[in-house]
Amino acid sequence: MIKFLDLHKLNSRFENDFLTVFKSFLDSSNYILGEEVEAFEKEFAQFCGVQYCIGVSNGLDAIMLIFEAYKILGYLREGDEVIVPANTYIATILAISNSGLKPVLVEPLYSTFNINPQNIEQKINSKTRAILGVHLYGQLYDFDSLEKICKKYNLLLIEDAAQAHGASRKDGRKAGNVSDAGAFSFYPTKNLGALGDGGAVTTNNKDLAELVVKLRNYGRTSAYINKEKGFNCRLDEIQAAFLRIKLKELNSDNSKRRDIAKFYFNRVKSENILLPFVSNIEEHVFHLFVVRCSKRNELKKYLLSKGVETAIHYPIPVHKQEAYADLKDCEFPITEQIHDEVLSLPMNPLLSDKDLEIIIKALVEFD
Repeated sequence: MIKFLDLHKLNSRFENDFLTVFKSFLDSSNYILGEEVEAFEKEFAQFCGVQYCIGVSNGLDAIMLIFEAYKILGYLREGDEVIVPANTYIATILAISNSGLKPVLVEPLYSTFNINPQNIEQKINSKTRAILGVHLYGQLYDFDSLEKICKKYNLLLIEDAAQAHGASRKDGRKAGNVSDAGAFSFYPTKNLGALGDGGAVTTNNKDLAELVVKLRNYGRTSAYINKEKGFNCRLDEIQAAFLRIKLKELNSDNSKRRDIAKFYFNRVKSENILLPFVSNIEEHVFHLFVVRCSKRNELKKYLLSKGVETAIHYPIPVHKQEAYADLKDCEFPITEQIHDEVLSLPMNPLLSDKDLEIIIKALVEFD
C-alpha cells in the first residue's frame, strides 16, 4: 500500500537529531519560550525574508493573534468584514469569526483554487477592512491584484500561508512576506511540520510584532505585568527545536516535491482527470497535488483497490457546515464543484520511482 502520507517515514530521517535536542531540552529545564523558540524565530524570519517572526501555538491562533493585534492598533473593530476565499479550510474562517469579525466569502478561480481577484471588489463596502488570502495547496495567490485592491480601498492584506512554506514569487519574495502579516501552521502534515501543533506570525511591522509577542503570552510585558488582555498561544520549546532541524531540509524537500509534480504532469494522460493549473512550477511548493475528476469518489475507490491511498481536501465547503448555518443560503457554485471533484494524490519528498510508477499506472487505467 502506498500511503497518502507516511509521517513516521518522513520524520524518522531526523530521529538521531531529534533525540539529541530532546536530551538538551530535558536537561535545560527551560520548557516554555526559551532559546530554541528564539532561535527558530530568527531562522524562519530569515527564511521568509521578513524582519519579524513570532512562534505561536498553531495556524488558527496565528491568524487570530494578527486580528487581535490589529484591533488594538486601531485598524480593526468588532463587526468589521474580512474577505476570504469560500473554498478554504474552516480554520481560516474560524479565525475571522472567533475574533469578532465577519467573514465575507468569495469564489475562487477554478484553475488555481486561489481567490479570484475579479470577484472581490463587488463584495467591498464601508465595513470591509481586510482581505485574508490563502495560498491553497502551496501556490501563492495573485499577490499583485490583491495588493492593488488593498491599496485602492485602504485594506489590510493578510495571508494564510499554512500550506505554502517556501512558496515564492518571481522577485524572490516568499510566502509570509507578500502581505501586511502572514500566518503559518506547523501541523505535522505540512511541508514544515512539527511533531505536534505549532504556528507562526510573520511581518515587517514592528508594532504588530511586539503586540503579538505580548498577546501570545497572556498580554504580558514582564513578569506579572499585563498591559493587554492576552491569550496562551505559545510555540512549545521542544517543537521549535524539532522545527529548526527540519527547516534545514525544507528547500531540498520542496525541490523533491516539485520533481514529483513534474512527473505527474508529464505522465498523467487521461481525459477523466484534470491536472492542477500552475503558473510557474518553480514557485509552487506542492503541499498537495490536487486533481479534479467528475467521478472523484469512484476514482478514489479504484486507486485504493490498486494500493494507492488518496485524500479529499475538503469534502464539505464551509458554507455547508452546521457551524456556519447562517451561510446556508449562500450560493458558491464554483466552490461546490471544486469540493465535489478534488482528489489529493500522494505527495511527499520520499515517494520512490516505483511508488510513482504504480500511481501513474493506476491513474491512466482508470476509465
